[in-house]
Amino acid sequence: MIERCVQIVKGGGQLDFDQALALAEQADLEELCRAADTLCRDIHGKSFDLCSIINARSGKCSEDCRYCAQSSRYNVDISCYEQIDKETALAQARENDSYGVRRLSLVTAGRSQKLEQLEAMGELYRGMARETDLLFCASMGFLTPESARQLYAFGVRRYHCNLESCREFFPSICTSHSWQEKLETLKIALAAGMDLCSGGIIGMGETLAHRLQLAFELRELGVLSIPINILSPIPGTPLATMEPISLDEVLCSVALFRFINPKAIIRIAGGRGRFGNKQYKFFAAGANGAIVGDYLTTMGSGVERDLTEFAKLGFDLSPKKKGEGA
Repeated sequence: MIERCVQIVKGGGQLDFDQALALAEQADLEELCRAADTLCRDIHGKSFDLCSIINARSGKCSEDCRYCAQSSRYNVDISCYEQIDKETALAQARENDSYGVRRLSLVTAGRSQKLEQLEAMGELYRGMARETDLLFCASMGFLTPESARQLYAFGVRRYHCNLESCREFFPSICTSHSWQEKLETLKIALAAGMDLCSGGIIGMGETLAHRLQLAFELRELGVLSIPINILSPIPGTPLATMEPISLDEVLCSVALFRFINPKAIIRIAGGRGRFGNKQYKFFAAGANGAIVGDYLTTMGSGVERDLTEFAKLGFDLSPKKKGEGA
């Protein structure tokens, strides 16, 4: 079964939902991960995509996403601020650049950003562009055509908006906005000339079928940067008591995302640190990208440790300059 699916993908075909579900439910996990890793390296070679994020505006979000510590609806003790200090942001950007990180995103809490708020973010982007070779991404909630054009003018060439889960499961994790609104923002970003980064969180109570549905929805959108986050249940949020997802479940999900989205960067993001050294198995199961450094409200793995482990796996981490590839 695995070899047949590999040949379909390598031949330029696509798996359908039933084939993917059969792979997930019936294939030996170790063999599945090995096949996904081989598929990844056949298509992408040794390349590995590093990115990082800066929490540019923290807390006091109006939305009710059940997993999120930044929602003002939940009693979670986090740092709240309207905008990160410029020198702090520049220092983080320079540090990421020194490690060979390719791309950096400013991330803001909140449903959306007003144009005047975006202008302040533009000052940060312009400063980082002067001092680093980083490429820029933004994750700033819902867009209008005007706000998307403004971000593009700042030099932002990729927009991040996670679908979080498939359309069917989404109402179980958020009611203050819809999956469709997220989809519309992705379309607006694309129309403004930005490419897309969109993925989700696994371990929120969804089924295996829901995870596969998300992978197919992302394929339909043509997303080529897909972050997979692993839920870190945060005290004070509605998902605080959620039973953590197992290592094997994550490995299976990563491998299937690779089979369904063979040309995409499958990027392991928040939550991987919970697995200690075993987290690096994800990068031998079809993943070829990572968010390094700290996340929004949780700590990440050390960048130097990450780089060492990724190199051990045979990935090429040599830094690229602007104009070299994506």
